[in-house]
Amino acid sequence: MKNHHHHWHTLTANEVAKNLETNHQTGLNAAQVAERTARHGPNALHEKRRRSPWRMLLDQFTEFMIIVLIVAAIISGFVGDIGDTIFIIVIVILNAAVGFVQEFRAERAMAALKRMSEASARVLRDGQVETVNASELVPGDVVLLEAGNVVPADFRLVEAAQLRIDESALTGESVAVEKQIHPLSVVDAPLGDKTCLAYKGTIVTYGRGRGLVIATGMQSELGKIATLLSEGDDSKTPLQKRLAGFGKWISLAALTICVLVFIIGITRGEPLLLMFMTSVSLAVAAIPSALPAVVTISLALGAHKMVKQHALIQSLPAVETLGSVTFICSDKTGTLTQNKMHVTTLYADGELCTTWQDEKTLIENKGNPWITLFHALALSNDAHLDSHGKIQGEPTEAAFLRVAKDAGWDKVILEHDAPRLKELAFDSERKRMTTFHRTADGVIAYTKGSPEALVSQCENMLTSSGEQAIDQAVLLQQAEAMAANGLRVLAFAYRHWKTLPDGEQPDELERDLIFLGFAGLIDPPRSEAKEAVSLCKSAGITPVMITGDHPATARAIAYQLGILADSDGRVMTGAELANLDEKTFEAEVELVRVYARVDPAQKIKIVRALQDKGEIVAMTGDGVNDAPALKAADIGIAMGKGGTDVAREAARMVLLDDNFATIVHAVRYGRRLYDNIRKFVRYAVTTNSAEVLTIFLAPFLGLPIPLLPTHILWINLVTDGLPALALTAEPAERGVMRRPPRPPQESLFSHGMWQHMIWVGLLMAGLTLFAQAWAYHTGSSHWQTMAFTVLTLSQLAHVMAIRSEKESLFSIGILSNLPLAAAVIVTFMLQMATIYVPAFNTIFKTEPLSMNELIVCIALSSVVFIAVEIEKWLVRHGWLYRTQRI
Repeated sequence: MKNHHHHWHTLTANEVAKNLETNHQTGLNAAQVAERTARHGPNALHEKRRRSPWRMLLDQFTEFMIIVLIVAAIISGFVGDIGDTIFIIVIVILNAAVGFVQEFRAERAMAALKRMSEASARVLRDGQVETVNASELVPGDVVLLEAGNVVPADFRLVEAAQLRIDESALTGESVAVEKQIHPLSVVDAPLGDKTCLAYKGTIVTYGRGRGLVIATGMQSELGKIATLLSEGDDSKTPLQKRLAGFGKWISLAALTICVLVFIIGITRGEPLLLMFMTSVSLAVAAIPSALPAVVTISLALGAHKMVKQHALIQSLPAVETLGSVTFICSDKTGTLTQNKMHVTTLYADGELCTTWQDEKTLIENKGNPWITLFHALALSNDAHLDSHGKIQGEPTEAAFLRVAKDAGWDKVILEHDAPRLKELAFDSERKRMTTFHRTADGVIAYTKGSPEALVSQCENMLTSSGEQAIDQAVLLQQAEAMAANGLRVLAFAYRHWKTLPDGEQPDELERDLIFLGFAGLIDPPRSEAKEAVSLCKSAGITPVMITGDHPATARAIAYQLGILADSDGRVMTGAELANLDEKTFEAEVELVRVYARVDPAQKIKIVRALQDKGEIVAMTGDGVNDAPALKAADIGIAMGKGGTDVAREAARMVLLDDNFATIVHAVRYGRRLYDNIRKFVRYAVTTNSAEVLTIFLAPFLGLPIPLLPTHILWINLVTDGLPALALTAEPAERGVMRRPPRPPQESLFSHGMWQHMIWVGLLMAGLTLFAQAWAYHTGSSHWQTMAFTVLTLSQLAHVMAIRSEKESLFSIGILSNLPLAAAVIVTFMLQMATIYVPAFNTIFKTEPLSMNELIVCIALSSVVFIAVEIEKWLVRHGWLYRTQRI
């Protein structure tokens, strides 16, 4: 394979194919693909290297407080307290292991998500069209391009039907470049002037084409300037930022308290080393360094799990934003409906027909208009039959091809007799498409489009007795009547030309048409969409349908789904929307539930108007023109099946099954995840504050230091470890979809959370100090072991009580979160081991408690559980934290 890398644009398509040792009619065979993959490697840009597992593990030891702890362990060893040194080192290693496992899992989850969101390409191999991952392309591959694709490699174009490509990512030129297939004579032409080449990473905005891959991966033009490509969205989520700020604030407070504890201890005559170790251990326990990490892990693992529910999250903040969504603006076709179009009604020659299967009857009785209409249905159509006889193509076009095939018209034969010469591709402004075909007496052009866009271009109509003048109002009334039955209506027309007309101006070529007829299609609503719509409403989310369809069709489907309350509900059309200025539209936008005949550019107007009213908007889209609206929405949702690469790239979430119900599942999951992060923060901050308060308040009550450094580190590892992590597996709260969305600016600590953290922290510290004082003043030598046990067990009681923000533990079921139940039992057993296993007595400097002392410890710890249950009872009855969500 010779390489003319720098002047492919000067060669003809056949010369390029010869150089690449490929055939642009059939593509490469499997053996060639394998050999070239081995030679050229994957078609991917080299990413910045991910952290290796070793690096991840080492990073666990680089936190400031951990380094201080290691220094403390070394000092302790020099002083002769080898037991403490070993224990601290073990704790540090265990801590690093837990952190490493969490990070490794999160990294793996994110890598899997990135792999899933890779682009795909339609490629011709062994004469068959197949869809492969873009990274599997090799030089010599024949790739098919259409509007909406991100170009997956560098190509020499061999076919271009009105192909325009946005090369701004590469050249900075904002106007899309018109592509052609002829070689150029200028060898050193600038990148943007090589109009017969297409480059990796650019975007097809219009038309379609076919190209030969000339360069992949780092050999592509984009590969050469890969440094310009951003490394993806690694920015922190708003929640992480808020938590990092909170963490800094609480860290300063904790460090201040630790310094005070150190000073108070020294002035009371406590050993210097003990006070140093206690202060350091307390600082490690009190500083919630894990909070931002837990949020990342929760969001990453949550995003990974959401894939199983067919929602691919492409940016982590979206998981968090989902809980705040107030409006879901959804496409109708394929999202709310099944996207299985069926032609149920045809109209031509002044009559409606629903039984067109018998071809003979049609030809004999219906005559020429019907034959020409079927020709138009089959030929003005990009759907095709694959090698298995299945119809492939866009659903509407597939439905037209199916109805023509059922009536006995074979597209292959028709195309043989009337080959396509050129086409005017559909665009959302014209709302029409036209194909030109050679016939025995010249050229025939078939045009199809929306009734409004097409009837206005017609002068006459074809009837069984020849051409007659038309009444446009009557025809539009007929289309309206068909649409009122929930049908999507498209109009067909034709025009004869002596020769193929020059020029590409649609306005010139699509006028003076002869009307043929209407085709009425139905796309039935999805069975699960109705339930999802009602779930949206109960969750305070307003579902809005946006469609390019006829208002009557949109109204019929919206009423069936429950989006509109009555069958003659208000529908705003694109024309009405265009006539409204921003202020007038904003006054109405929150009341409109259905938009019909809307073009994608108007979606941005809808999104902006809703956002200006303070709404949080999720918007679905699948086309190139949807990309700006998807980017503007708070959560852009692209279609994974029918969507274009551009839409997917602009979106923050991809629906793998293109189903509206999936969006609602994702919102539910987002709310659950946010709730669970709140529970984790509530638990971690409360337990940390209890440890700090216990040690800080003891001297003021005339008590010795209640806990040793080993106790503090143990509590931090065991109670902050397993139970806290298991909280993220908590099932969704009851009624999670029966409460209004969370305002995005709402503090994480709202609804009584900060009050809870203060009073429960004080209560835990008070109970611990009460146990210590009781044992100390009755002369028991077990006072330190009792304080240690009460603090640990009260944290376990707390984690069980806060599993729901309002519901009692007994109503949600003790075993409804098995990981948490298991974590609590394991932690309890470990705590008992520190008291009753002789080897642990030596390490932890604990002593076995009598049965009475253990019962006192368990009873005191239970007070926390009872107190939090009382708090929740008051919340449920509306007597506490009145702003609590309903």
